[in-house]
Amino acid sequence: MSEVKTKNIQDDSATKPKVADGLDDIQLGARRKGAKDSCVIKSHTYVDSDGANDVNQLFPIVHEFAWEHYRNTCKNSWFPYDVGMVRDIAQWPTLTEDERGILERTLGFLSTADSLVANNLVLGMYKNITSPECRLFLLRQAFEEAVHMESYSYIVQSLGLDEAKIFNMYREIKSMADKANWSVKFTRVLSDPEFATGTLENDQKLLRDLIAFYLVFEGIFFYVGFVQVLSMGRRNLMPGACEQIQYIFRDESLHLNFGVDLVNQIIKECPELWTDAFQAEVREIIKEGVALEYAYAEDTMPNPVLGLNKDMFKDYLQYIGNRRLKQVGLEEEWPGAKNPFPWMSELIDLKKEKNFFETRVTEYQTGSALDWDED
Repeated sequence: MSEVKTKNIQDDSATKPKVADGLDDIQLGARRKGAKDSCVIKSHTYVDSDGANDVNQLFPIVHEFAWEHYRNTCKNSWFPYDVGMVRDIAQWPTLTEDERGILERTLGFLSTADSLVANNLVLGMYKNITSPECRLFLLRQAFEEAVHMESYSYIVQSLGLDEAKIFNMYREIKSMADKANWSVKFTRVLSDPEFATGTLENDQKLLRDLIAFYLVFEGIFFYVGFVQVLSMGRRNLMPGACEQIQYIFRDESLHLNFGVDLVNQIIKECPELWTDAFQAEVREIIKEGVALEYAYAEDTMPNPVLGLNKDMFKDYLQYIGNRRLKQVGLEEEWPGAKNPFPWMSELIDLKKEKNFFETRVTEYQTGSALDWDED
């Protein structure tokens, strides 16, 4: 960032917090934004005396990764009411009690989880991110979280499930409440009206929140439910619900990829945040996430079902935990952990969307425009 005026501040306590939300006074006559003027956060090492780092100016693009992620998410547009639920309605009474319980609990947790993610985006993250491109992605992500919440409601209503039971599960099932409470503490820090980046301590708090929500909440906490429901789809069960969960899985994978790049960009711009002590704390955050998600797997898999059992999830979550650590440059915590569900990687990594219930593969552009070819 050669064009940006910077200085190192030794005494963080003496630093006046800087406005980061784009509500600064407009500086008439400020120089035009350059290609190297934007930072992800207004850190304790950043001073922009010329007013060129304006969060309200999108162009010229500085953080190409965020712009590319935004464009990719736009290609994923879909809406739940475009997905038929007729076969699901017919199949629902034929499922076993364990199979119905899996879908109900997945809906119960995810409906709350996406609300918690949206809270974090709107109340905590957005006002503290100063990259216009990153902010654009956050707006798109918030919209997608709303679509996901609508999808869960659509499935519940289509199947005639008990809405009060489903949507209150996070306050009745301990493993769900534990995950929710674990995440809320991070949002609570950033949503404090007095919070502002600009000190080493607060910059690390923001980075900690990003790691907790992207790498753990969206990168670990959703995965047991995704495996369980998508396993139904592999057996031609509940095709409408599974199609929507598959779309949601793809959305969340893109959110995760953005979050990983965002974290790594902050570390690149503010390497002083990435201390040995902070790295050790990140490792503990990932370990806590794996433990909490495995407790959820034990809750939802008291008996083997759909060819799955809770021990498989221990291996899977350790494998996922290793991936999250490596994505931010840390060593694995569980060497040798294997993925017992390789088909899940295919769903994440392929740039095509496969219809479980037909035999053709079609390009994934927008959900409402998908044309599942019938044989």
